[in-house]
Amino acid sequence: MKRSFYLLLCITAALLLSQSCTEPQDFSQFEDLSITPTLATGLFYMESDEETINEAGSLVTFYSQTVNFDAFNEQYVAEHLIEGTITYEIVNTTSKQLRITIEFLDEAGNTLDVEQFDVEADPSGTNIWEVAYGPGGKSLDILANTSSLRITAFNFGDASSVSAQTEPKIKFKSAAEFLFRLK
Repeated sequence: MKRSFYLLLCITAALLLSQSCTEPQDFSQFEDLSITPTLATGLFYMESDEETINEAGSLVTFYSQTVNFDAFNEQYVAEHLIEGTITYEIVNTTSKQLRITIEFLDEAGNTLDVEQFDVEADPSGTNIWEVAYGPGGKSLDILANTSSLRITAFNFGDASSVSAQTEPKIKFKSAAEFLFRLK
């Protein structure tokens, strides 16, 4: 008898719970959803010591490299880019005045844009530049069509002076933040 009572009580409770907690689900909210993630990444890092710069000579390019940049090679990603910012940071502890150039290249190797940085000799401190793309900045087409970046560094100084700093170097790094609208 007790067993029957508990069985009836459990069935009744299950029926009441199933009826009281049910509500039709509304999935139309998905249409109003706006997803805009921000992607942050490092782009490149360049470092050269003063000895290497002196060995290259005066008034010459002492560093040149082309790096792959296929961040927007997928059409879906390129079409949904809203804006971006590339941040460049340069620290020069050498006795050299330098020029660093970044070229944004398309698939065919054509130059889409150029960023040029003239860096004073030590003590230049830490120099930071931010370049905006999108509303209020450069065209987003530059980023969307860039396939590679060419980095070159030119020595405007002599080939014999040596900085008083311990281990004098030029350090150049960059990072980027991109904002996308996925829906």
